[in-house]
Amino acid sequence: MMNSLILTVLLLGCAATFSLLDPVAAFVVTSSSLSLSSSSSSSSLLTSRLHAEAKATTVELKPEPEGGEEITSVKTMTGSRMKDMGEATGLTGVRNKGEEDANETVYKFWLKARVEGPLIKELHSTVLKDSAKKANFPGFRKGQVPPFAMPQIKGFAVQEGVIRTCQSAVDAYGLKSVNGIDGEVEVLEDIPEIAKVYKLPGNEGIEFTAYFNAIYDPAYAEQLKQKVVRGGEGVVNSDSDASVIDVEPTTTTTASAEETTA
Repeated sequence: MMNSLILTVLLLGCAATFSLLDPVAAFVVTSSSLSLSSSSSSSSLLTSRLHAEAKATTVELKPEPEGGEEITSVKTMTGSRMKDMGEATGLTGVRNKGEEDANETVYKFWLKARVEGPLIKELHSTVLKDSAKKANFPGFRKGQVPPFAMPQIKGFAVQEGVIRTCQSAVDAYGLKSVNGIDGEVEVLEDIPEIAKVYKLPGNEGIEFTAYFNAIYDPAYAEQLKQKVVRGGEGVVNSDSDASVIDVEPTTTTTASAEETTA
């Protein structure tokens, strides 16, 4: 019981660390029993790395929803697809005070994306190091993280990777994130269960699908697209929120529902 309490405090400390480092936009992710709040910074604040031939851990994805309009990314985000499912319903209207986009229409989107393996590995290393600084478990020397804590730390890293990938998708598709309760992201797969079988270290990523609300402003999206053509920004990798130059116009991958489960 005491060990469980100490571990909970450590992971809450890690969440606070991420929030302090990344203060810009917040996502709340829910997936079955998963409920994690975290903050992700905008693309201009982080540095990206390209990873060739990224693999993904086999996950049985939920079926693609019928209907909706496939939208094209303004920046390349490998392995991703997105559909506009129409104007969002059931909104609470609770938005951050002073938010500029508070009066803009909010839409519901379906996303298929991949959390890149190198991102999970990096987050796992960060969480492990931060936990070791605070670790003081009975029966273990100070600063030592016991084996029974490792699955929870790995799960935290995977969940944080999903959050950052969702934020990257918002940027890649020229959307504006919605803060507050209406900005909730619903991951359709059971991320905690997937995290249990995910192997570290490794370069394999994790595919997932999700619903989330965002603001779509065609003028804003076109502005971003023109910036890409001029060579200002281009590729967004889901292993980071930042971008590197890719002056080629991007197109949306038209994978079938069967391909999403491969």
